[in-house]
Amino acid sequence: MSGRFAGRNAVVTGAASGIGLAIVRRFVREGGHVVGGDIDEMGLERLQTELGGHVTTVRCDVTSESDVEALVATCRDRYGDLDIGFNVAGAAQMALMVDLTEEQWDFTVDLCLKGVFFGIKHQARAMIEGGTGGSIVNVASLNSRVPMFFNAAYSAAKAGVVSLGQSAALELGEHDIRVSTVSPGLTETPLAAGLTTHPEVRAEFMKRIPLRRPAQPEDVAASALFLASDDGAYISGANLFVDGGWEQSAYPDLRPLIGRILAVDEESS
Repeated sequence: MSGRFAGRNAVVTGAASGIGLAIVRRFVREGGHVVGGDIDEMGLERLQTELGGHVTTVRCDVTSESDVEALVATCRDRYGDLDIGFNVAGAAQMALMVDLTEEQWDFTVDLCLKGVFFGIKHQARAMIEGGTGGSIVNVASLNSRVPMFFNAAYSAAKAGVVSLGQSAALELGEHDIRVSTVSPGLTETPLAAGLTTHPEVRAEFMKRIPLRRPAQPEDVAASALFLASDDGAYISGANLFVDGGWEQSAYPDLRPLIGRILAVDEESS
């Protein structure tokens, strides 16, 4: 791999699996150092063993501002100035809107939106103090534009991530900090197992994805690193869809299949 990120330091939330893990691995392969945060402590241990001194792992609940602040501080203490932030952590509790509880709403919106706000806030503060600018990339979803049955809270939160990134791009540009968003479509990650592993559910999605396959985490990581790199030096406030052309279509009606989806999710948890 190239050395696009040689001498650069990044913070990645949701680093223990899926898209976050793919970002960490590729960033390190391209010469950088990472502080990775997640609540999955066993996943963090595996990551630390795999990548050694190129990575420092920290348990981080992104819904806790003090945890996010400490994650950023660890990067500065361990490696020096923070150059890049990747805000990846997210998940959803699924229900139709008329059945959605306040607790389910709060879980999803706090994790997916408030967690990104905390990330941007403290990453930007560190970059401003460092005085050399930087780049922040947030991971939203195709649901930032295309709604989905059972995912009203998630769709609303991810649309908020896009808007938040646009506001951050506006406010932080004078500090030479770029902020953009990646919006993946269906991606084969542990959290999406209920949508990708059941043949009938998967087939419904493939009908709507022009490239006829889900994304791999590495597909999304490649796009996120492009936005973070000097190759994206004049891009800020963008929302890049990484969805195999799916935005041109729509979500399937999953109501007849929700039992099978939730059964797979329970087995995976």
